Amino acid sequence: MNPIKVGLLGVGTVGGGTFAVLKRNQAEIARRAGRDIVVSMIADRDLDKAHSLADSNIQVTDDAFAVVTNPDIDIVVELIGGVTIAKDLILKAIENNKHVVTANKALLALHGTEIFAAAREKGVIVAFEAAVAGGIPIIKALREGLTANRIEWIAGIINGTANFILSEMREKGQSFETVLEQAKLLGYAEADPTFDIEGIDAAHKITIMSAIAFGIPVQFDKVYVEGITQLTGDDIRYAEDLGYRIKLLGITKRTDKGIELRVHPTLIPAQRLIANVEGVMNAVVVKGDAVGATLYYGAGAGAEPTGSSVVADLVDVTRMQTADPMHRVPSLAFQPDLLSSTPVISMEEVETAYYLRLRVVDKPGVLADISRILANSDISINAMVQKEPAVDEDNVDIIMLTHLTIEKRINEAIASIEMLPVVTGHVMRIRLEELDNE
Repeated sequence: MNPIKVGLLGVGTVGGGTFAVLKRNQAEIARRAGRDIVVSMIADRDLDKAHSLADSNIQVTDDAFAVVTNPDIDIVVELIGGVTIAKDLILKAIENNKHVVTANKALLALHGTEIFAAAREKGVIVAFEAAVAGGIPIIKALREGLTANRIEWIAGIINGTANFILSEMREKGQSFETVLEQAKLLGYAEADPTFDIEGIDAAHKITIMSAIAFGIPVQFDKVYVEGITQLTGDDIRYAEDLGYRIKLLGITKRTDKGIELRVHPTLIPAQRLIANVEGVMNAVVVKGDAVGATLYYGAGAGAEPTGSSVVADLVDVTRMQTADPMHRVPSLAFQPDLLSSTPVISMEEVETAYYLRLRVVDKPGVLADISRILANSDISINAMVQKEPAVDEDNVDIIMLTHLTIEKRINEAIASIEMLPVVTGHVMRIRLEELDNE
């Protein structure tokens, strides 16, 4: 049987890792796929780098469009990133009846609906396991392994850079700025780390997982996104004292009102497994009605871990390409004409508990004023700690944990609390999730 011919777009970190895994495990992969899978064409602007990987049987070019239009190519692997040229290349590949494998979470979060529709019209496959959580096979788990379940919620540590920063801040007591510079030196953070530390990268990933879990269209514009730049060492230490860890989580939940879709720092009970995921590792908890909570843990980035997912998609596409398109697993798990119109609710409608840190003047009556405002907003206090004032310091920190309430109420209460003359500065608010039954 003739080999499957792959056109590889981009030989950066993930492209190089994909090539290495495919070459090293070629015989094992062929046994799984039923035929050889070979890279026959590489496109990269750095021709020297591409030539350093390729042998004499591989055509090298700096024109990616020459790959996606080549009639000999069966599968195009897009690993160049971005949402402009990558989109044009993928759509052109689909137009030319090529199956596509991509690790491009931003592109799918923003334009997935258009791309999946184009692929469906042409009867080709778009596979994207590597787009979420690197080497962890979470897409396949959601789309196939948990297909018997009504998914209730997903909560994931899905950005290694942010998790590394929070882990180091907790373990070493260092400031956010100090750890961020360390992350850059170690290669964990880009020169411009905005997508990681502001939660945008995690938002791309939770958007994709939410669509697969709940059978809704991809809706990146509906995600609430909050990063980790405002977190302080005090908050991490206070959370620890109360039995919690702070993690940047991507969360999506099915509720009576609609689908929650959010990324933000979150307090998690320290005894939860996901609370103990440290460094650059990723972890995703999925709660299904039949299976309960399942945890998926592993490397969320890196050359060969992500390349592992890319190659797994190549094997899947090789196996499925001759199947009737109507009998393939749908891109978003649910049949495309049966996607749900369940709305994504606004953040103000989300119900959760909260950690509040207030800096106040140390004088009688302060707690009574704050408690009255919370009570007027129908918010009840679960726990409260007042820290001792520093020497020659008139202000103290008060930390409160609330019971469940809706975001709109806590916003109103915080606005009223900040108007009190005894409150100095802004109230620090961090959401709290128990993640029961993990």
